Amino acid sequence: MKGLRAQLVRAFQPDTQADRVVPPSGFTAQLTLFAAGAMAFLAVFALALSLAAGRLAEQWGSELARSATIRIAAPDDQQQAQTDAALRILETTRGVAQARALSNEEQAALLAPWFGAELELDSLPVPRLIEVIETEEGMDAAGLRLRLAAEVPGAMLDDHSRWRAPLVKAASRLKMLGWVSIVLIAAVTAAMVTLAANAALAANAQVISVLRLVGATDDYIARAFIRRFTLRALIGALVGMVLGMIAVLLLPGGEDETASFLTGLGFQGLHWLVPLLIPPLAAAVAFIATRMAARRTLESLT
Repeated sequence: MKGLRAQLVRAFQPDTQADRVVPPSGFTAQLTLFAAGAMAFLAVFALALSLAAGRLAEQWGSELARSATIRIAAPDDQQQAQTDAALRILETTRGVAQARALSNEEQAALLAPWFGAELELDSLPVPRLIEVIETEEGMDAAGLRLRLAAEVPGAMLDDHSRWRAPLVKAASRLKMLGWVSIVLIAAVTAAMVTLAANAALAANAQVISVLRLVGATDDYIARAFIRRFTLRALIGALVGMVLGMIAVLLLPGGEDETASFLTGLGFQGLHWLVPLLIPPLAAAVAFIATRMAARRTLESLT
């Protein structure tokens, strides 16, 4: 590790004579700059996706785990009485922080996406819903179900466990997908830099032969290519990172709770510092890829 760090530091030290070995412009320069910039831009979005998915999984896991719903499916003349009875049971249930029956307007708003905004609950046999918020220590769902079954026959407790776990699992897999994307982006960057380095080495085969004749070692020649391609990757990744962060910053915010799932992609707090790691990592990838390509190509030109 110390040896690699020392080589990275040496790669950024200016060497005017060695820089003449590598062409300052042309196809390889443009390819390296473009590949590093594009991959850094995509890496910013992959990071934003992964971090946002992690926040989403944590939010769903914590909030949904502390909420439950009781449905009162009873005849119209008994629904209010059974609702009041269920609320009285909840008042004496340990682990229940808050419980309230949803109003007709709130239930109509919940059903509006499926039945329209003009839905009249009186025309449908819609059960009364009771929202239950648990304390941090939680409640005994099995015991509450037994009490409700004995005293409120039309009540059914739903602690959201059936659909909470798939949602959290999906968000966790989305987070993993983001990190896998970052690994693939690094691999593509390495491949593109390797391609550009091989092209530059092949194009300068005659120059390399002359340098060898005048006493230049393969390490000296390799350092020239490594330094130039590492700097190109660093500059390209820096530009791509800045553009990616600007694009993420311009994404719609998640102020609207109904759209927060789609607009919550972005960074929060100290997570804005994470993309700053992309340029040095891109430079490290370019350094390793160019060093391997240079050694392999120089050996073949011997």
